[in-house]
Formats: sequence, structure tokens, C-alpha cells
Amino acid sequence: MPEITSTPVSLKCKVCGGDLRNDYLSGACVCAHCGNKWSLSDLVPDYGKYSHVLEKINQAKDLLAGKAQVTSAEQAKLLYKSASIECAKYTDVIGSDLAKVCQEGIANAEKNRHYAMGVTHFEKKNYKRALSEFEKLRGYKDVDELIEQAKVGAIAERKKTIPLAIIVGMVIPAILSILLKEKAGFPVPAVIPVFIVLTAAISYAVYLQGTLATVIIVLSVVSAVPLILFMILAYGFHMNTGAAAVTSVVAPIAVIILLALKPERKD
Repeated sequence: MPEITSTPVSLKCKVCGGDLRNDYLSGACVCAHCGNKWSLSDLVPDYGKYSHVLEKINQAKDLLAGKAQVTSAEQAKLLYKSASIECAKYTDVIGSDLAKVCQEGIANAEKNRHYAMGVTHFEKKNYKRALSEFEKLRGYKDVDELIEQAKVGAIAERKKTIPLAIIVGMVIPAILSILLKEKAGFPVPAVIPVFIVLTAAISYAVYLQGTLATVIIVLSVVSAVPLILFMILAYGFHMNTGAAAVTSVVAPIAVIILLALKPERKD
């Protein structure tokens, strides 16, 4: 985790009168001119009034220093926010500077949260969601390297879906082809190119994933059973296509209704 940078305060070095830069969390400061070190408690008699704020900031910093975890990042963010509210009570320079430290901490905790979510998705090989988180954090920690690895993983995972995409992509074109042949009277040689082109287009849409792919998959799954039943009835048992179409739609719905109405078995 990047260290919080030290901030100049309106205090002067006792040796040379130079401006001091301090580390509030350690309670020390260093002269920017001569390099002498001083304790803030020696220069600011009431420095102890900030102890509660500093305790919360240190707790938040420790949470972010460990392994990136969503819960730790959220807890750290709450601690920084609580400390920031307390800083509003102080109108001096130190109170103002501590408020800035809290704001930097809040921003860092939010980055850490997204990083932890991205790493979790990455480890579970959910590369698409990992990329979604990492893209918000370019330049943070090892995110740029993880983005490249996630892209490679996403491509490999997507290639595994090609057979499923082709199978899903055949359902809707099959239904349309049957309608063209049976209802519109298209000859088989004319229907085949339509089936191939539509299958290729829909399979590619499923391969790309996204909202459209989800809609296609849902429609295909819903249509698959009636389609298979229709083909068995119409082409296997040579039933009239109209009757086969009605039966293939009504029968699955009737089965679902019967299963839904079936009373639960009591032991």
C-alpha cells in the first residue's frame, strides 16, 4: 500500500526556524531545512487531543497493510470516515491536515476494495468481472499486469464456450427454418442458407456474451423442448404440422402446471 505522504505544518524548527514536515502517525516532525527531528508533543502541548483520531487512522492503515480483502477495506473506510468527522471539531492546521489524511485514506480504501474484489474474481477465474474491477484501478499496485493476465484468461475461457454457443445458436434458426418451410412454403435448398447464416450470427452473439447473449440463451432454452417435441411428432411420427406445433407448446406447459399443482408429499 502506498504510504501517506507527510504534510507541511505551520510550525517552525527551534534551531534554524525552517518549516517542519511531520508524520502525524508517528508523532514526529523533521525540519525541511536543517534536518533536525522533533517530537510533535514537544512542539504542540495539546497534541494528545488528536490521539483518538490518530488511533483510528492507524487502525485503518493496518487493515489496508495486510492482504487485500473487501471486508478489511470497508472497515478501513469506515474508520477513516469516523476520524474525518472528528477532525471537523478542530479548526487548527493539524486538524485540517489530519482531515486531508483521512480523505486520502478513504480514497485508498475504496481502491483497495475494488482491488480485493478484482483479485477474488481473478482467483475464481471469473476474468470478465475481474477486468471490470481492475479497469478502474490502472496504475495501482500490480493491476496493469493482472489486467493483461485476465485478458488472456478471458479469451481462453471464452473459447471453451464455442460448442455451447453453436448449440444454443441453432435453436432459434431451426424454429424459423421450420416456419419458412411449413408455413411459407420455402423449398429446403432456400431454407438451408438461412439456417446457416442465422446460426452463425446468433452463435457469435452468444460467444461475445453480454445482455443480448443472455436474452438469446433464455429464449433458446425455453424454445428447445417444444422444438425437439415438434420435430419428433412432425417428422418422426408424421403428425400434421399444425397439430404437432400445438401439442409441442401445450404439452410442456401442461406438465409444468401439473407439477406446480401437485401437493407436497408428507412423511
